[in-house]
Amino acid sequence: MRLVRILGTLAFALAVSACANGVRYNHQYLEMEAHAPYTLAGGDRLRVIVFGQDSLSNSYAVDGAGRIAMPLIGVIEAQGRTTLQLARAIEDRLRAGYLREPKVSVEVETYRPFFVLGEVNASGQFPYVNNMTVQTAIAIAGGFAPRANRNYAELTRATPEGMVTVTVPMTMPVRPGDTIVIKERFF
Repeated sequence: MRLVRILGTLAFALAVSACANGVRYNHQYLEMEAHAPYTLAGGDRLRVIVFGQDSLSNSYAVDGAGRIAMPLIGVIEAQGRTTLQLARAIEDRLRAGYLREPKVSVEVETYRPFFVLGEVNASGQFPYVNNMTVQTAIAIAGGFAPRANRNYAELTRATPEGMVTVTVPMTMPVRPGDTIVIKERFF
């Protein structure tokens, strides 16, 4: 009976040490994606400037379906496009019967929010700040709660292939729309 207890304790100790030191960061895909150009999605607010056409220049919100609605040209798809791609698409629509040589500029006025959940002092939705990491996102969420695991986080991001959830280090860049979950530590 004593041998079984010793073997059980040894197995438990090995499992705990593997958890403490064996956290694998499977985040290479998201790191590469973090350096890709920013693509628009629902929740972004855009400033569209049509040079020489003050009545068309305005702020537009990207709706939940990923579109914006502009005068003359109607609804145009913004989801998954960069600001430059959207500007070219608006120019093409305006050129098709409304303006001779339109020049359009699109910039992001307000990024969609990011979310922090789990073992933080104030979980919720927060406005995105450029060049943010998981660590700065946690600071914005009021810091770690007393039982938080401070070594890594779980990050969920929408990608062209769908939603991806991976374990990431605290230095991982955060993008608009990301959800960060801070897990509870064991000891």
